[in-house]
Amino acid sequence: MKRLAWPLGMLAALLLVNLIFTDHFFQIEIKDGHLYGSLIDIFRFGAPLILVALGMTLVIATSGIDLSVGSVVAISGAMACLQITSLSSQDSIGGVLGAAGIALGLAVALGVGNGFLVAVIGIQPIIATLILMVAGRGLAQLISDGQIITVNSAPYKLIGGGYWLTLPFGIIIVAVVLALTAFFTRRLALGLLIESVGGNAEASRLSGIRSRGILIVVYAFCALCAGIAGLMISSNVSSADGNNAGLWIELDAILAVVIGGTSLAGGRFSLSGTVLGALIIQTLTTTIYSIGVPPETTLLFKALVVTIVCLLQSPAFRAKVFRNRRKPAPPAVSAEEKVTVAT
Repeated sequence: MKRLAWPLGMLAALLLVNLIFTDHFFQIEIKDGHLYGSLIDIFRFGAPLILVALGMTLVIATSGIDLSVGSVVAISGAMACLQITSLSSQDSIGGVLGAAGIALGLAVALGVGNGFLVAVIGIQPIIATLILMVAGRGLAQLISDGQIITVNSAPYKLIGGGYWLTLPFGIIIVAVVLALTAFFTRRLALGLLIESVGGNAEASRLSGIRSRGILIVVYAFCALCAGIAGLMISSNVSSADGNNAGLWIELDAILAVVIGGTSLAGGRFSLSGTVLGALIIQTLTTTIYSIGVPPETTLLFKALVVTIVCLLQSPAFRAKVFRNRRKPAPPAVSAEEKVTVAT
């Protein structure tokens, strides 16, 4: 819990700023059986980032990185929309489920490819995933034929823009994925194996852990999360843009993981911290619009705030800054000096 103190404090500060600049910011109301409000919007619009960040957390825990998630988001959305447009009826639930399954299957295959390059071929993760980051955008453009694919499907719209049990369906998807991830990594041995591989892959291999298999599974899961996020993003706007969908989401995901307390060096990871980090980034985006930051300085302002958060969260930075501000302690007096003074 101590590790989450700084992210929680930053999230509370951002919410307080929004409360000051936005009337009725914490107000949640029900309209037509659906929950509405600024807080609900933060969760709804932050859902794709939370999903991508969850997958990125496990990759970073293995001492790796995945720069290709943005491209996988675009590929998944483009493939799903392409399949839906070929249906005789776009409102067919079975057809939409099939299209989503094909898109997610392709995403997992791409993740397995990343894992194969890293675990079997031995390419550095940043290089292996950079290949798909660049080529993936081209693949998404090929799937969409360089055009924005538009769909008009009510079942598909539900994924990212619909409601179920009064809640946005995207929030429910995130809750299910988070619960399953927590179960497999905290209730089973998978989490310990991932941390072991991230701490020392060679020692893990010598102790009998199949580190190659763990790496492939982790990269496949990361791509699956990105694929689901791609479905949500394209569903929310009922279209797929292979060029802009998921653009730079990989950087926000990495920031969310770091803000949440997971070290880029690998090893121990925090799923709850990652969720907090993603919510901080989404709340920061909302705050930027609330206080009227000029659009041309939005990215600079966002980078500045994230930098401050990361510095405040760093134990080494806090120790150096706050220790220098303390008054120097008086020099210790030896026993001989005490006797001399007494005499």
